[in-house]
Amino acid sequence: MAVRFFDLLAELQAHTPDDAEFLYDARTPDGALRLANVRRYLELSAGATTLLVGEAPGWRGATVTGVPFMSVRELTARPGLLTGDPEGDGFTTPDHPVVRWELSASIVQKACRSWGVQPLHWPIYPNHPFSAPDRATNRAPRVPEVRAGAPLAVELVRWMSIRRVVAVGRKAEHALAAFGVPATAVRHPAQGGAALFAAQMAELGRAA
Repeated sequence: MAVRFFDLLAELQAHTPDDAEFLYDARTPDGALRLANVRRYLELSAGATTLLVGEAPGWRGATVTGVPFMSVRELTARPGLLTGDPEGDGFTTPDHPVVRWELSASIVQKACRSWGVQPLHWPIYPNHPFSAPDRATNRAPRVPEVRAGAPLAVELVRWMSIRRVVAVGRKAEHALAAFGVPATAVRHPAQGGAALFAAQMAELGRAA
């Protein structure tokens, strides 16, 4: 299953438009760093029972680290967010990251902090969509892009034996439904939705 997941991830590169960035190209230093980090993240998340599906990587967070909903600040947390190890979780960060912090990553990690078993995070569109020509921007993924990325989330459900899927926003919810994967929708934390998102996540955490 792991092989199939990473094959699907590699195949996504061929379907990346000019105003989106494929993040996991092992032939480039930045891509290899992100790929190693996401492999480590999935390894550490093997016990997750809930999959939290976001929209797309932001330029301040996963576009730098390769790990969904983790900016450099979360990736280098002491003690490690995922293992509790005071030396960290074994991720690698760029020597000179463009940015070290992302608001969405901070909100999501704070909302999940009280969960006994941390949910696995993944975007419905794993590429970084931007407003061309400026890569230091974010745009919403288009319907064809979401459709192209959704099979990876579906494969994660199978591979990791996920029992519950939570969609952050309607785009993720509708894309998953199109592939036969039911999901509980929560409010996206952006644009004033942080408080409701946190409350919904706290309720889901108690029911986990």
